[in-house]
Amino acid sequence: MRFGLLGPPVLFRGMQEGVRSSGRYEARAIASPKSRALLAALLLDAGRVVSVESLKDALWGGEPPASAQASLHNHITRLRRLLDDPGRLRTVPSGYVLRIDEGELDVHVFDAHATEARAAHTGRDWRRVVRECSGALALWRGAPLAGLPPEVGGYAFAQRLCEARLLLLEWRYDAELALGGPRLHELVPELAALTGEYPLREVYHRQLMLALHRTGRQAEALAVHRELRTRLVGRLGIEPGPGVREAHVEVLRGAASERDSRGPRVSDGSKGSNGSVEPGRQNPSLAQLPPCPAHFIGRTAVRDALHRTLTAPDPHPTAVISGMAGVGKSALALHVAHQLKERFPDGQLHLHLHGATPGMTPLTPGQALTTLLRDLGTEPCRIPEEPEAAAALLRSLLAPTRTLLVLDDAASAAQVRPLLPGGAGCGVIVTSRSPLSALDGTARFPLAPLSDDESAELLRRTSGRDGLDGTDAARLLVELTGRLPLALRIVAARLAARRALTPDALAGQLAAADVRLHHLEYDDLSVRRSLAVAHDALAASGREADRDAARTLRLVGALDLPTYGAPLLARLTGTNEHRTEAALDRLLDVALLEETTYGRYAPHDLVRDFARERAGEQDTAGSAEIALHWYAAVAERALAAIVEPGADRDDRRRPTPSRPGGHAAHVGTIAPFAGAEEAFAWGDRELENVVALVARYADDPSEQRAGLVSTLTRLIFPYAHRRGRVAEMEVLGQAGLRVARRLGDAEAQAYALVDLAGLHFLAGRQNDALVLNDRALAIWRRLDHPSWIRRCLNNRGLLLDGLGRRAEAGEALERSLEYARRLDDPYGEAVTHSHLGNLAEHTDPRAAIERHRRSLALGDEVGAVIVMHSAHCNIGYAHLRLGQPAAALPHFEESLRILGGHGDWHGESRTRLGLVRALRLLGRDSRAVRECAELLGRADARADRYTGGLARHQHGLLLRERGHIGEAREEWGSALAALEGTDEQAMVRELRELLARPV
Repeated sequence: MRFGLLGPPVLFRGMQEGVRSSGRYEARAIASPKSRALLAALLLDAGRVVSVESLKDALWGGEPPASAQASLHNHITRLRRLLDDPGRLRTVPSGYVLRIDEGELDVHVFDAHATEARAAHTGRDWRRVVRECSGALALWRGAPLAGLPPEVGGYAFAQRLCEARLLLLEWRYDAELALGGPRLHELVPELAALTGEYPLREVYHRQLMLALHRTGRQAEALAVHRELRTRLVGRLGIEPGPGVREAHVEVLRGAASERDSRGPRVSDGSKGSNGSVEPGRQNPSLAQLPPCPAHFIGRTAVRDALHRTLTAPDPHPTAVISGMAGVGKSALALHVAHQLKERFPDGQLHLHLHGATPGMTPLTPGQALTTLLRDLGTEPCRIPEEPEAAAALLRSLLAPTRTLLVLDDAASAAQVRPLLPGGAGCGVIVTSRSPLSALDGTARFPLAPLSDDESAELLRRTSGRDGLDGTDAARLLVELTGRLPLALRIVAARLAARRALTPDALAGQLAAADVRLHHLEYDDLSVRRSLAVAHDALAASGREADRDAARTLRLVGALDLPTYGAPLLARLTGTNEHRTEAALDRLLDVALLEETTYGRYAPHDLVRDFARERAGEQDTAGSAEIALHWYAAVAERALAAIVEPGADRDDRRRPTPSRPGGHAAHVGTIAPFAGAEEAFAWGDRELENVVALVARYADDPSEQRAGLVSTLTRLIFPYAHRRGRVAEMEVLGQAGLRVARRLGDAEAQAYALVDLAGLHFLAGRQNDALVLNDRALAIWRRLDHPSWIRRCLNNRGLLLDGLGRRAEAGEALERSLEYARRLDDPYGEAVTHSHLGNLAEHTDPRAAIERHRRSLALGDEVGAVIVMHSAHCNIGYAHLRLGQPAAALPHFEESLRILGGHGDWHGESRTRLGLVRALRLLGRDSRAVRECAELLGRADARADRYTGGLARHQHGLLLRERGHIGEAREEWGSALAALEGTDEQAMVRELRELLARPV
């Protein structure tokens, strides 16, 4: 038996030939919607326990019937009858487990083919690429999880698979272009369709250019390039990438015959970059460099930069190579030093300063000076005792020479400064975990981990396992070592020492993060010891900033979030932000943290493992609660800055039964935001962390932490909604609903249902939104909460209007208006007048304008920016309905001006769409195209396919009016693909009619 999620959920049964299996399978559709939802929910967590509550959510959403338990049991029984072995679906104490063996789920087979295809593509094994890509694509039956209700979830799962399919298509076309042959002619229409569907995806355009060129259609290939460049420059303000540029050059030069003959050139690095030993000069008397690294991989750009620095006209600056433990600083320094030694014929000195050597104390400047002076032939009795005098003598001895000095593993600028020569002809390479920013006159070369390909090559060479090339195990080992050269060398050493140890087995050992560092030790090589040197030195230091840094790193491990900022870490450590920033500076200085963007910090994956090891259980539990309290408190401040004053904001800030005590006190410790823009910027920085915390602790057995998750999701959701962050909204909304049900908090459950309805509304799925909104309305009615009843009635009217059920919409909106007046809620009244105006627009646009003006006056009275901006937008649409684009245009412009930085993506996108329509109808095509490109860019940046589809419809109309019929049809095709599956049925019909018309 096989199972399918690449399309509507199905079962595949083996076909028989006589008494034997034929090895072929036929799909067996599942007629019952509940059975399909049940199967999908189990398959999404195949092999893992799926709780009864999760299955109830998948089958009945927020309103399971009283008989849900018995009904679920019946559905389970029916599903077992459909399986080849009823024992596949086991009952366990907390739920059910569906056993799926290897190769039985189409998604697993698809992923396996994709992995093989990636490896083959990297290795340029083009026939294998075609075979693997075709195998994966043959499994595709349509959008993953198609036809399932929203309660089943899986949005991110489906998005991942859709993106994987696009990559497989890219790889297959790369392979077919490389293989050539008669198939090239067939590629052209396929790639033309893809470029129409994805007009900004450069790879397909590059491939279409090459396919056209290699089939003798050079002029058409150049036209594809010209149109793509115009589109990219016009919409996004960027030029095509290097791949498209190279294809353009091939087309222009007619260089198809050379396309596979050129490969990347790697310098052998066997000589210095300039010159040789001067005639008559003796061999250097000092040649202290340790042996050149046997397997030096990559670093081409930084190696070339070091060459230029150390071979530039005298004087040479000091070159400082910095980076985290094990990143390959010493290997690079020695590699370059050996290449350049002929440029420094008077000798090469090497001194290990032991700045971060496990078990050793760093050399003092005096000890280092004594060692260097002895190496240069100074008698011990003549070496001055005072470091200043010893440094002066060193400079005097080196001044007339051309000597290369390699100072390895420096602890600080103070340790290095006295050792620097004064002679213009000397060169110095320093390695250190610190960039030694206090050292003047230096050229700095920070090192990052290797690339994936470089890491795989280092692993293959040092392990001696040639069979590693392109394997899944090799890729997994690269990933699990964080591409860190020290970790890769340890893995390679273990593979070389134990031939029976398979790469797969070693990858399995490394996959457990809690013991990964244990497996990254071999002989005298140890990632843990290398990291511990810096941490332990900080912890034992007499400086407050150092001790704070060590504790901060442990708390980073305890909380384990994607990134960190000083305010959160200050709350975790119980210190102020100034002191926390000093601690972060120290962690940056010893390369235990990286600054990913200004003010945001993250550890390397192996440093993260080390920090987790050093964090105790008490740190972990305490840090989680502190972080959840802090995020919930700041989220409330953000809510206050983003949402206008009134019942909407006040209701969401009121406690629900599950909110833990002390929340208000935590809010009191947070300064209010200066305005909406600052609050949005905070949300943009922290949303990834919030989603990680919510996902991790939504099912936590602690009611305290679960209650904090519920509070946090309720308070942060308006930000995510205003920003249009659809993927994050799904995680937050589903987690909020799940935890509210578990805690028995009806109010929190109603909030989550409303929020999930908002998610579906943004995505154009109004029927789904209506179902969720009505469930929330039922709860608010049961709780007798008038202001939320008003909101849900208002939402219901808006959704029913969008679905064309106008009589019901009017009834809901009038009842919402009654509630607003009874509650003396001018903001709510203004919003409902706005929606009543939209409803009236279908039959009497002038009456609609009057409604919108009433909404505008009420919004102006209470200072509600969103209401005022929406009113102008709606008046603009009413004028468009009246055939008055000139009257509509200033209202759209005023709407955008009022909105400013208040961040209402739904309102902004709707206004920009109206602006494009008005400009198009007025014949102001140039500006209309610019505005449409702006809207498309913003929609694509948010992965908002719904808004993108609406914008592409307008862009197609603009193109048609300019006579670009082919391009217009491409845009309409893309729009249709984006809007199918939404409730924009009138638009879908119009697009189909446009595409059906003869060219």
